Amino acid sequence: MKASFVDEHCVRGVTHTGKETLVMAQNIIIATGGRPKYPMHIPGAVEYGITSDDLFWLKESPGKTLVVGASYVSLECAGFLTGIGLDTTAMVRSIPLRGFDQQMAFLVTDYMEVYGTNFMWKCSPSSVEKLENGRLQVTWENSESGKMEMDVFDTVMWAVGRSADTQHLNLEKAGVKINPENGKIIVDSLEATSVPHIFAIGDVTEGRPELTPTAIAAGKLLARRLFANSSQLMDYSSVPTTVFTPLEYGCVGLSEEVAMEQFGEDAIEVFHAFYKPLEFTVAQRDASQCYIKIICLRKQDQRILGLHFTGPNAGEVIQGFALGIKCGATYPQLMCTVGIHPTCAEEVTKLHITKRSGLDPTVTGC
Repeated sequence: MKASFVDEHCVRGVTHTGKETLVMAQNIIIATGGRPKYPMHIPGAVEYGITSDDLFWLKESPGKTLVVGASYVSLECAGFLTGIGLDTTAMVRSIPLRGFDQQMAFLVTDYMEVYGTNFMWKCSPSSVEKLENGRLQVTWENSESGKMEMDVFDTVMWAVGRSADTQHLNLEKAGVKINPENGKIIVDSLEATSVPHIFAIGDVTEGRPELTPTAIAAGKLLARRLFANSSQLMDYSSVPTTVFTPLEYGCVGLSEEVAMEQFGEDAIEVFHAFYKPLEFTVAQRDASQCYIKIICLRKQDQRILGLHFTGPNAGEVIQGFALGIKCGATYPQLMCTVGIHPTCAEEVTKLHITKRSGLDPTVTGC
């Protein structure tokens, strides 16, 4: 059923058969999420390209694949396509994993390159054409060389971001304000829109993390405020997340770049280490991108501002430490925590070398 506003208290629903229903409500919650975007300015992008949504519905192998973009969706898809043996290329216009810690992001892409994913850096596609044999010829500009280049692929997948699914909601009929640049709904700390009894949660909202668990948590708290006399608000700080690339990257809290912007370089301390997971040792795998760092305040109680981890089961590792950081854990408290041996997570409890020292952070021995 597709829904749209009639006014601020009335919603019209239409089924796929055309049956129409009007629903009146005292409070209305918008949770329509987002949809993958197509680069509409690129000839052939819509006609011949697919998105991550389409990828999982293909009836046959995508073959030689070009993934355009450097978001977590792009890198995750490029990673598993490479993993199943397909010739896969990721085209990156600027930087990988924008919004994430950039040192960690490049460790992820370095690992992917070592294990077979091709990367085209500083490149922007300009057109997609379908050849007589059914394959797709992609032309792009290399901003480093200034030259136009081309290659032929079986599949072109766009992973250039998502847009809020608000176009058909008739929000103007209800007086709900949006960000005109991306269509996202502007909300306050109560998840209320510009119309106090109309709320919005999840990817459809402006400035919120685009993460399913975050939207679920916000929805539960909103329901309790509306129907159970609760006053608890969603805390969007220190939300943990993981990028499920071939080498997983998990993090919680601030990136090193953001911490430096907020507190200044002299006010933070970064403890870090390169480590070798036990499972990498048995298989004799290269572990040069397995890395951990925590960002702390230098003075006072050395409160931990952020934790970043690349390695096996990064999501499982970060989930546990996220509680501590949410509760204001400090570096001395972390050092008093006994690690579980032999695990990757125990390496977090042994971080003692600072970037400032210039010492080799490579872990040796057990």
